[in-house]
Amino acid sequence: MTRKRWRALAVLGTVAALGLSACGGGGSSNNSNNGGSGAPEKFNAALSAVANPSDKKGGIVKLGQSGDWADTVDPGETYYGYSWDFLRTYARTLVMFKSAPGKAGLELTPDLAENLGKPSNGGKTWTYKIRKGVKFEDGTEVHAQDVKYAVLRSTDKDVFPRGPAYFDAMLNLPAGYKGPYKTPKVNTDSAISTPDNYTVVFHLKAPFAGFDYLAQLPQTAPVPQKKDTGAKYKQHVVSSGPYMWDKYEAGKLYTLKRNKYWDQKTDPNRKALPDGYSVQLNMNPDDVDNQVIAGDLDADVQGTGVQPAALSRVLTDPKLKARADNPNLARLWYTDIMPTVKPFDNIECRKAVFYGMDRTGYQTAYGGPFAGGDLATTILPPLIPGYQKFDLFPAGKDSKGDPTAAKDALKKCGKPNGFSTSIGYRAERPKEKATAEAFQQALDKVGIKLTIKPLPEGTYTSETCGLPSYVVKNDLGLCVYGWGADWPDGYGFLSQIVDSRTMRPGASNLNVKIPQVDKMLDQATTELDNGKRNEMWGAIDKRVMQEALIYPGVYAKSLLLRPKNATNVFVNESFGMYDYLAMGAKK
Repeated sequence: MTRKRWRALAVLGTVAALGLSACGGGGSSNNSNNGGSGAPEKFNAALSAVANPSDKKGGIVKLGQSGDWADTVDPGETYYGYSWDFLRTYARTLVMFKSAPGKAGLELTPDLAENLGKPSNGGKTWTYKIRKGVKFEDGTEVHAQDVKYAVLRSTDKDVFPRGPAYFDAMLNLPAGYKGPYKTPKVNTDSAISTPDNYTVVFHLKAPFAGFDYLAQLPQTAPVPQKKDTGAKYKQHVVSSGPYMWDKYEAGKLYTLKRNKYWDQKTDPNRKALPDGYSVQLNMNPDDVDNQVIAGDLDADVQGTGVQPAALSRVLTDPKLKARADNPNLARLWYTDIMPTVKPFDNIECRKAVFYGMDRTGYQTAYGGPFAGGDLATTILPPLIPGYQKFDLFPAGKDSKGDPTAAKDALKKCGKPNGFSTSIGYRAERPKEKATAEAFQQALDKVGIKLTIKPLPEGTYTSETCGLPSYVVKNDLGLCVYGWGADWPDGYGFLSQIVDSRTMRPGASNLNVKIPQVDKMLDQATTELDNGKRNEMWGAIDKRVMQEALIYPGVYAKSLLLRPKNATNVFVNESFGMYDYLAMGAKK
């Protein structure tokens, strides 16, 4: 690989992070205060500073969730933002985003590794040195081989279908390799080598300068091979962090307790203030909000903001509003249109949905412009470098839809009288229910009849809207979704939802298959000029939008409510929600 191409890749990580952090506002704050109540509570206080700073230890951080855990707590498969936020309490990855408010939260810092990755071979090889003395919960030392095994097991997409597919695509894996369960005797040093117990070396098919972003993925959290139980490992993930699993009661309760073998000397990123964490599952979403308001819970672990029922209460009560934070997010609330479900194999039928939908209804479902976000017309949110403002399917001057254009599209697709299909959403999410109802009401006016299907959140990606056979069999023409950046640049946002090579059951992309887009993604990662590369992300966005496969609803905002009884509270911009790792608990 030429030096010029490596230099082109070398700018990806730093420029992307700087571009996004410039939109975040605010700076960091020292959270090493020895107690004290901090500054008086005020609206948005936790966006750029630490609210209620303290170093006092003890107590339990209490979290709640509507529905079951959306994906899994297994580092090899987890993919929801709040899962990644929470995972840092019990697992250490090679690299992590800083646990800090403001733009500092977008900076990468070594975690399990001593330093950020060292590139060589023109950027095709990345080397990390593991900290010595880091121990699992049973007292055994974490070695480089545990990291290698963790990454390799995550490539088995039969066992772990929902996890990111970056390593699968980028590592120089042997031909025919199917993971350590199916092909345990295959030599994988061509992909990952461990020359000693404290060195792990990644070998890529092609240079990728942003590899430190991959090194922060949960898939690099070490897994001891002898303790691995495959798909059942989620029932007791072996801890490498300050907390270990105490109770794993699926659908009911998760609790963590201290890992007695965690050593602060080996971990510069964690203070481990509380004695443990508890997560109550399958709660009523409005009850979660009410208990956070009352102080019985510290936060809604999903971090997507208060529900509509609590929204007006928070905004009209000065005391509650003073506890609220309203961050802009690098996230899009959107709805997939499935081309495998007739008549959506015809682009004109898909366009009819775009023209017929009331955009303001989507926005209202998420809480309006203040708490829900701005009307979206693109896939890339404005916070992601490369965003370009355009609108390929105008929905009327008032954004409430263009019935004339919708009916014209229906004629072109051979359905002048409309058609019937279904829309799926996560049953435990009131905002998604409201979104489905908004689609139903708007599209009914142009002759498209929607049947609304609430589906369990815990299996939404793996067994229903994320399973191609289920989608077709159950006539799921529309599925309500959301997506946030895996890391803050165009590739980190787009690749897993628009690259056809990531398509598989349980994956995030089940409806975008455009060969030209795959080539455009590859070309963008090798572009030297920052401005040109960002233009390419915008061009990819526009090319996907031309196919009318992803209906962009809202560029996300959220209204979060700070806990009454927790310390060290701030929004980590890399997750767009409160940083659970930093929280302390008042006894």
